[in-house]
Amino acid sequence: MPQQERLATPEITPFSLAQLGQRFGIHYRIEGPTSPRQPVATGHVHDVSLRHGIHLTLSDLQVERGYTSTSYQSVPWFLSVILEGTIHLQMGKQQIQLSAGDGVCSHFDARHPLTVHQPVQTRLRTVNIAVLTTAPLGLPTPPDASCLHCWKLPKALCETLCTISEQPPTLWRQALVWQGLALQLIGLGLPERLTALPEQKRLSTRDRHCLTALHSRIAQHPAEPYSLTALAKEAAMSPSSLRQKFRACYGCTLFDYIRQVRLQQGYEALQRGESVQQAAHHCGYRHASNFSSAFKRHFGFSPHERNRSSL
Repeated sequence: MPQQERLATPEITPFSLAQLGQRFGIHYRIEGPTSPRQPVATGHVHDVSLRHGIHLTLSDLQVERGYTSTSYQSVPWFLSVILEGTIHLQMGKQQIQLSAGDGVCSHFDARHPLTVHQPVQTRLRTVNIAVLTTAPLGLPTPPDASCLHCWKLPKALCETLCTISEQPPTLWRQALVWQGLALQLIGLGLPERLTALPEQKRLSTRDRHCLTALHSRIAQHPAEPYSLTALAKEAAMSPSSLRQKFRACYGCTLFDYIRQVRLQQGYEALQRGESVQQAAHHCGYRHASNFSSAFKRHFGFSPHERNRSSL
C-alpha cells in the first residue's frame, strides 16, 4: 500500500524546513532575518510514496518570506510542475523562470546542485516527482552531466492536476489516481533525446534484487570500509558490471551514493550535538579535515557553520 504522510503543519517555519532538508538532502536559505519558529509560509506539503520507486510531493503554500532551496542528493530524475504561482531555477549557469502550466525535468548531484527560489506570493501550488530508481519502469539512465529540461503541460492535463490536487491526498483512491498521473508526467517530461536501455540490457529481476539489498545495506551501515571488489562479490557481479548496473538503477555512481549516505549521517550526528571530529568518525571518515571538505562540497556550508547556525 503506498505510504502517505503530511510533512508539514499549516505554518511552515525554518525549523520545519530544516527537518525536510535533512530527510531529502536540501539546504534552505530564507531571505532576511528570521527566528526558527517564525512562519516562512502557510499551507500544506503532502508526501506520497508510490509504487515503482516514485516519490510524489504536493505543495500548496502562501509564501510569506522568500526562500531558496538547494538540492544536493542525487536521484535519477526529478520533475516539477507548476499549477499556480512562480519559481526560479538555477543549475550552473542556466537560469529559468517557471509559472503556471510549466514543467521541468532535471538530473542533479552534489557537484551540480539544483537551486530553486520561491519568491513571496499569495499561492504557490506544485507537483514534484522524484524517480528513485529507473529499473522498474525501464526508464533511460540519466546523462553523466547535469540536465535541466523545460516543457509545457497539455492544457487538459494541467486542469486535471489542479482539480485532483484540491482533493484530500490521504484518501485511499488518491494514491491510485496520483500513480497514473505521475506516470503521465514522467512520460511527458523526460527529454526526448534520451535512449532507454535495450531489452536485452535491462536489469533482470535478480539484478534488481541484489542491487536493492546492497542499496539498503549501505543506507543502514554507511560507515563500513567498503571496496568495489567486496561489494561486487556480495552482489555476485563483476566490478565493472556492478558500477554500470548501480548507476542505471539509481542514477548515481556506487561511491557517490556511499558518500551521500555518510554525509547525511554526519549531518544528523552534528544535529545531535556531536563535535565535527565525532561526527566524522561516526560516519566513516578517518580525518575530520576530509569530512569537512566533503561536507561543504555536498551541502554548500561547512560542519562548523552548521553547528553555529543551530546555536
